[in-house]
Amino acid sequence: MVHSNTQRMIDYWRSQGGFRGLPVRSAINPADFSTLMTQTFMLGRVASGVYPIRLVGGLVADLHKRDLRGQNMLDLIGERDRFNLHTALETARRRPEPMVVEMEGKTNGASLMLEVLFAPIAGAPGSPERFLGLYQPLSLVAKLGDMPIRQLAVRSIQGVGPANEETHRLKLATLDGRRVA
Repeated sequence: MVHSNTQRMIDYWRSQGGFRGLPVRSAINPADFSTLMTQTFMLGRVASGVYPIRLVGGLVADLHKRDLRGQNMLDLIGERDRFNLHTALETARRRPEPMVVEMEGKTNGASLMLEVLFAPIAGAPGSPERFLGLYQPLSLVAKLGDMPIRQLAVRSIQGVGPANEETHRLKLATLDGRRVA
């Protein structure tokens, strides 16, 4: 179950060709999700493991208290969680399907629970080299006071698409004392 704003962005991504195909960057129109613009961001992909933040909405910048453009997204993640997020981003590119990551934004005192959407998009047809993203706070932003989020800790990663749905598993049974599938 994801937040309604996150679901709106997933639905938008799918409406732009994302259910069976990969949306192209030129098909993404920020006016279509103007009420969520402050929460959005765009990642690039220069090489495996390097995901520069290209665009940043006002809420995202305010939570970190700085302009994040040009910074590698993985540098915002705690060291022990980087590999898992990197693997998930590459998997989301290959499928291509969005994923929702529950994160804890840590400051020097308080923390903020976030739902972060990463939805792959193509710079040119068929090349998933970017991600459309959304920061959705799950707790009160005001409790951070004026402290910036210094690090993000990954709590869970969930793929949201047909390739991530539960598949039927093979079950063993016995027939006349023999195991059969």
